[in-house]
Amino acid sequence: VQLVESGGGLVQPGGSLRLSCAASGFTFSRYVVNWYRQAPGKERELVAGITSAGGTTNAADSVKGRFTISRDNAKNTVYLEMYSLKPEDTAVYYCESVGFWGQGTQVTVSS
Repeated sequence: VQLVESGGGLVQPGGSLRLSCAASGFTFSRYVVNWYRQAPGKERELVAGITSAGGTTNAADSVKGRFTISRDNAKNTVYLEMYSLKPEDTAVYYCESVGFWGQGTQVTVSS
């Protein structure tokens, strides 16, 4: 089982990024996938989740209206589109499914 995040980077405040989580080694389409983030010195926070059917769950209040989670089961990939980014969105972003975690991708929002 493998989950691989990509798409992170450095972006200016107000900018946007799209993160990807590519899965392999299990029947990805059957399971909920979650995005978490962890900022330096803070606990890991659930950002958003998506069910097998594409229903979204558990969006953190801090990202509602700015982040959108989606999935493409044919590509075994879940996306996190992030808009109007703020410095406080700076964190390592992880995807998780059925207890398996990716290695994370760094997002830094700074001018």
